Amino acid sequence: MVCKELPALDAHLSQFSYVGGFQPSQADINVLSSAVVSSSPPHTYMNVRRWAKHISTFSAQERQAFNPISQAESEYKMDEQLSQLIQNNLKVDGGSLSEKIKTKGDEIRKLKSQKAEKDLITSAVNDLLALKKEFKETTGNDWKPDNQPSKKSNPQEDGSKINCEGGDPKVPKKSGKLILKTPKGTRDYNPQEMSIRRAVFKTITDVFHMHGAVEIETPVFELKEILTGKYGEDSKLIYDLEDQGGEILSMRYDLTVPFARYVAMNKITNIKRYHVARVYRRDNPAMTRGRYREFYQCDFDIAGLYDPMLPDAECVQLVNQVLSKLDLGDFTVKVNHRKILDGLFGACGVPADKFRTICSAVDKLDKSPWEEVRKEMVDEKGLNPDVADLIGGYVKLSGREELIEKLQVDERLKESKDAQAGLKDMSLLFEYCKLLNCHENLVFDMGLARGLDYYTGVIYEAILQTGQVGEEGSVGSVAGGGRYDNLVGMFDPKKKTIPCVGVSFGIERLFAVYERKWKNQDVKMREVTVIVFICLNMKKVLCGLQEHCPRLQAKLRFCDTKS
Repeated sequence: MVCKELPALDAHLSQFSYVGGFQPSQADINVLSSAVVSSSPPHTYMNVRRWAKHISTFSAQERQAFNPISQAESEYKMDEQLSQLIQNNLKVDGGSLSEKIKTKGDEIRKLKSQKAEKDLITSAVNDLLALKKEFKETTGNDWKPDNQPSKKSNPQEDGSKINCEGGDPKVPKKSGKLILKTPKGTRDYNPQEMSIRRAVFKTITDVFHMHGAVEIETPVFELKEILTGKYGEDSKLIYDLEDQGGEILSMRYDLTVPFARYVAMNKITNIKRYHVARVYRRDNPAMTRGRYREFYQCDFDIAGLYDPMLPDAECVQLVNQVLSKLDLGDFTVKVNHRKILDGLFGACGVPADKFRTICSAVDKLDKSPWEEVRKEMVDEKGLNPDVADLIGGYVKLSGREELIEKLQVDERLKESKDAQAGLKDMSLLFEYCKLLNCHENLVFDMGLARGLDYYTGVIYEAILQTGQVGEEGSVGSVAGGGRYDNLVGMFDPKKKTIPCVGVSFGIERLFAVYERKWKNQDVKMREVTVIVFICLNMKKVLCGLQEHCPRLQAKLRFCDTKS
């Protein structure tokens, strides 16, 4: 490989673990044999060096088992990929990095002048430090502004240094003292709290078993490219792991994308599964409302071909059963359809390339008033104010079957095929939910959007009626999900799609409400399991136990006096 291709290869490998995408192939071996980096300075092409070192760890027998190049090319074609990268000048060079550093610095100064949240500033500072580190690795020099001398970094002088907890960079660490605390957005659970959590887990998994689901487990971290591009604007909340010289990894953001990868990798065409595990998000935590950076999700999903809306209705039924058994008070299950939203956006004049970003703005209606959402659409997303006002007239609507019928004859929506197809699905969903006796809490809410990019059909959220949004103790949505028919196809070499629908329960949010309820009622749970033996003397059981276990006699006598 000629030297001029190395920057393009390095740029490609900054996003993917292998030449062919997320799994090794013969293309890796061919490129490795032609890529010469030993003559380059040791601080250049760090991604190529990481990749080359990782590929070298495979034995000759393991390399023979790599996918053929033709199979890898179904996802990525190496020669064309490199050619395209070179044509677009996507090179990791000092000039482009310098511009990125300047832009990031301007962004930090703007955030500070606007008195933005501390976490936003800290995140931006982290990004700036990463860019400066990459600049030094690429050029061999510390980055410096124009016409200013370079300075070596000094942790005691550099105010941009931050502690590992993501705290205020201006607050120095107390010398000589170790501050014992959990990382931001996490917590410990004492034995009493764990007893409550076990009760919540058991209630939920019992319902999963009742619906015939089987349990699976996936790794807590995935290849970065598995998660990239699946969560829209929320992708910035993914935790990336520091490069250890092997594959590029990230902590899982949810359990849905790993499940889709599992289905595609194992060529599964039909499964009803559940998964209870921790996920990680670099979010702004609100502990009293059950929002954490490390938290449990309980997922139930149905993959395979079924009659339209039947598995979707089963998921709504399952949500009703779980929340009814937990007995946390009144709740509402809001439903909507991505096709209805897409049809609405198109009918109102939103450009097709802005559907997802406008959908992400609508998704914030459960946390922010319409005025703030409209401002974001117009000022940040560049939407025409008149178009935003048209959308506002629809997303404020909520109701039941009568609203579906009203929208089916709406002058603007009846011309949209997507909107009419979505409304037909919604009508069928309500019919099934009536048959399953889970329609009483069901509400058709046009303002429900769910910001994740992979949803394609029905979407839903369960809201506890324990307080208004924003109040202390209000947790908002405790369960959510929807249909994602195209996600499995993103991982399948032949792009074969498997229809999927599912729901996810946020354990920490449920636990926050459950914990308050039990504390208010002064309910106490046993922290250990107690086994009680009832010994009938007439059966000579007690005599036999006392004869062979003399210590048991003393313990029973003690229990008898205390009872």
